[in-house]
Amino acid sequence: MNRLEGKIALISGGTTGTGAVIAKRFQTEGATVIATGANRKHWRRPRRNHGPRSPPHFFMFTEMKKNIPSAQFGGKIRALRQRLKLTLDCTARAAGISKPFLSQIERGLAMPSIASLKGIADALGVAVQYFVDAPNEQKFVCRGEEVSFFEFADTANSFARLTHKSGGRRLEAVLVRFPPYQSGPADMPTSAQEEFLYVTSGEISLTLEGKTFVLKTGDSAHYQSTLPQGWLNNQSTEALAIWVGTPNLL
Repeated sequence: MNRLEGKIALISGGTTGTGAVIAKRFQTEGATVIATGANRKHWRRPRRNHGPRSPPHFFMFTEMKKNIPSAQFGGKIRALRQRLKLTLDCTARAAGISKPFLSQIERGLAMPSIASLKGIADALGVAVQYFVDAPNEQKFVCRGEEVSFFEFADTANSFARLTHKSGGRRLEAVLVRFPPYQSGPADMPTSAQEEFLYVTSGEISLTLEGKTFVLKTGDSAHYQSTLPQGWLNNQSTEALAIWVGTPNLL
């Protein structure tokens, strides 16, 4: 994948055809994929039946990311489920997802959404953090080279935990990557009561209670988790922010 960094590809076939599938595959495997030109915000939009075919789309592979693969989620889920002597059917039902979907997640063939992973965690009696690698140097320090990003199926954003939950600590911090022209999931499921967002680079549009605030580098926001909210990077460059919450974010 690294040989694609900085390369631009012309992919045709319409927004719902082979081109979009290929681009989404690259994005899933760790490339930040952005579409340029007239359709840069709409490369996933389906065309009308029997309508004119969409023009080709240009995709730039801007940066290879160090992500946790879906197989790592799946391996931990299956190991814990089997240790608890729970069946696929029982676990899927408790998590509110289908048995085939849970099976695909366990085999690394599907990526769970944030809500799905939370449902699975609840069904297995653990927090979402159980499935996500955490800093381990003395349980106090997080080295930059150890930061590892993970993703969910329902958002193009990627996340990296900066804190450890041992010792009864209740504050959690997450580094969030916002790819160009991508929005985060609306009303992201979270266990937090209060949230704090600090933009370290780029620009993020934060919507709270229907009102949108543009946060630039150095700007921050502090709000109650119960407020309806949404994230959007409406710029051509990646944005980074530190997301803090208590008692838990994920």
